[in-house]
Amino acid sequence: MANVANTMNVADAAGAPGATAGERAGADAAALAQPANVAIRNLTIRLGSNTVIENLDLDVLAGEFVVLLGPSGCGKSTLLHSIAGLIDVSDGSIEIAGEDMTWADPKDRRIALVFQSYALYPTMSVERNLSFALRINGTPKAEIARRVARASEMLQLGPLLKRKPAQLSGGQRQRVAIGRAIVREADVFLFDEPLSNLDAKLRTELRRELKQLHQRLGATMIYVTHDQVEAMTLATRMAVMRGGVIQQFGTPAEVYARPNNLFVATFLGSPAMNLLKGTLELRDGAVQFCTAHWRLDVSSYAFSEAPVQGQTCVLGVRAEDVHVAEAGSERAKVSLVEPMGNHRVIWLDYHGEQIASIDQTKAPLAEGDTVAFSLDAAHVSLFDEAGGARL
Repeated sequence: MANVANTMNVADAAGAPGATAGERAGADAAALAQPANVAIRNLTIRLGSNTVIENLDLDVLAGEFVVLLGPSGCGKSTLLHSIAGLIDVSDGSIEIAGEDMTWADPKDRRIALVFQSYALYPTMSVERNLSFALRINGTPKAEIARRVARASEMLQLGPLLKRKPAQLSGGQRQRVAIGRAIVREADVFLFDEPLSNLDAKLRTELRRELKQLHQRLGATMIYVTHDQVEAMTLATRMAVMRGGVIQQFGTPAEVYARPNNLFVATFLGSPAMNLLKGTLELRDGAVQFCTAHWRLDVSSYAFSEAPVQGQTCVLGVRAEDVHVAEAGSERAKVSLVEPMGNHRVIWLDYHGEQIASIDQTKAPLAEGDTVAFSLDAAHVSLFDEAGGARL
């Protein structure tokens, strides 16, 4: 990550002067931004000898809130920075609103970027931080005032306009950073882990405000995070990344309920999806998932290819689909109970396998108790054991 001074310069690069003041002012006043689609084709990015992203395709529709989700080092920030024009691509193309922007300067892409660091000018008031890019662009004063007033109202910054960044809380500073992006009225808004420096309460508050902001603006937003809660709550669609490759792209509900592979299955969810190794047995037209200790009928499962007798696989089931203290043929010992307020996570020791269950009952349970449990066969996932792909 660049130091703060460099980051501030880069953050304003999209608004740096590239034409005469009159041309810039006229264009700025005449054209209010429209949400734009982003189309990425066969994108490859190499940093030295390291290939960070290879042959990546991604389509972001106009007005969408797309979240790039993945662990550290998966390439999500690199992808975002390439859209912003801060990183040169090695191959492929980037289109914004149907226009090839692969080699365009950041200032010509009509994007606004919010960094992880607040990147505010410490000697300027909130009002001047918000208006800085517009002022150096030669935007008319009346237009600057309109945009600053609009952003201030959206983000509840009105009482803070005369303050310096040092007089603000962390959440207020991040609001100012977001506001500086809003005043540019860009076609595409890019967010690089903007909430990661905040405490849990502030993250929750700003996450809600970002969601509402997207609803009000109707703008195209691309957001990078490693936090699955942010991804699930903010995204209209999310791209789960690993090793520079998009593992799955879909709505949060789709990705959570039908993960494409074992990585996605275990990366999403808290606790992670339960995994059990076994084989498939075909008997009298029925398909059963079998382990050394039990069988589960999975005949209703939508297999992508016809199952094979004796096929080794992994069964995945979310913790909320493991039901404890109900009538069931299986019994296990409670190894741990984790109270979570409105629910609890019960860990079951089943023949050496640890199975998590999310339980919302108030039935008394203690470590060492033996309980009955069952799985909701309608909500299981089956994966190839060797490659990890969904069956």
